[in-house]
Amino acid sequence: MQQFARVHRLPPYVFAQVNELKMQMRHAGADIIDLGMGNPDVPTPKPILDKLAEAAYKPGNSRYSASKGIKGLRRAIADWYQRRFDVSLDMDQEVCVTMGAKEGLAHLALAMLTPGDVVLAPDPAYPIHPYASIIAGADVRRVPIGPGQDFFENLEIAIRHTWPKPKVLIINFPHNPTTQCVDVPYFEKIVDFAKEHGLYVIHDLAYADFTFDGYEAPSFLQARGAMDVGVEFYSMTKSYSMAGMRVGFCCGNKELVQALTRIKSYLDYGIYNPIQIAATCALSGDLGDDPKFSREEMDNAVREIMAVYQDRRDALCDGLNRVGWEVEPPKATMFLWARIPEEFRKMGSVEFSKMLLREAEVAVSPGLGFGEYGDDHVRFAFVENRHRTNQAIRNLRKFFAKG
Repeated sequence: MQQFARVHRLPPYVFAQVNELKMQMRHAGADIIDLGMGNPDVPTPKPILDKLAEAAYKPGNSRYSASKGIKGLRRAIADWYQRRFDVSLDMDQEVCVTMGAKEGLAHLALAMLTPGDVVLAPDPAYPIHPYASIIAGADVRRVPIGPGQDFFENLEIAIRHTWPKPKVLIINFPHNPTTQCVDVPYFEKIVDFAKEHGLYVIHDLAYADFTFDGYEAPSFLQARGAMDVGVEFYSMTKSYSMAGMRVGFCCGNKELVQALTRIKSYLDYGIYNPIQIAATCALSGDLGDDPKFSREEMDNAVREIMAVYQDRRDALCDGLNRVGWEVEPPKATMFLWARIPEEFRKMGSVEFSKMLLREAEVAVSPGLGFGEYGDDHVRFAFVENRHRTNQAIRNLRKFFAKG
């Protein structure tokens, strides 16, 4: 691999160590409760699947699609932003459909960045946020985020001490993995910061619907002047339980959206048309002639999915606090960012995660996999039902009882 420069710049996959041990134990017959990967398990709402199946049988829908997305889906996305956030978008110039947010982020970085460019990204972070830029040949300046950190203050410090001047800032609120939440005025501070320093902003809004206890996640594009400096990605993976269908979109600044659209026109022929049609119906509520499947019905389906995750959050957080692992329930995302108990903290997150696997048969994600500033935490995902979550708590109670 030494001769492949881009591959050589990617570090060893930290999660692989825990995943390998997990697979070994499963092959040996262990009943692993996997709370590691944020892989949605809630079924896709039936109306979406019905529309997908109906579209799949229509002649012509299996042909090549448009790399930037079919017109109906782009219109539904623009309408969704207007309805949800009171943000007006030009469906032809300011909206591009992507194969999930991850692909879109990576290809936008490829369109924008060249070797020598510098990108500011949070640490810890969802891996594609820094590594999309690294794959594109740029350098990443990592900015600490999370409990005990003032991310904006850290941004101001980073910009003063970085040369050459950064070109792009990548943010993600509600944040994966730390679950940090912000409001529109915070985004307006980010916009002002970007304008002052000549930065583009890329915001990942993957967890727009995963909000609890009265909190509502804003869109970056709601901030005054946001369209001048940045774009926002959204994925239907989580909110609509469409993970394997790979539907996301990029919206906002016309220059950036068109750069992504152009590079994608060389790289792909778009998502399978029936999936785009199903996604269109999910966003618009236009599910055909059946009056049972209205926009209200689709909104209710999303709320029902969120209720499942909130129930799992409550079960996990209540249980951990009962067994002595003090955690605060997150206001958003499908994750719990839990600080490693003090008596185990010196082990680091990878060895601690391995110990939880061996001793409690519970799999979590080591914080180091999200960046060096995450090594004193592990991440739990709300991907097991309440029964399995309660079993994990029982296993952890026995683990802590051993001392």
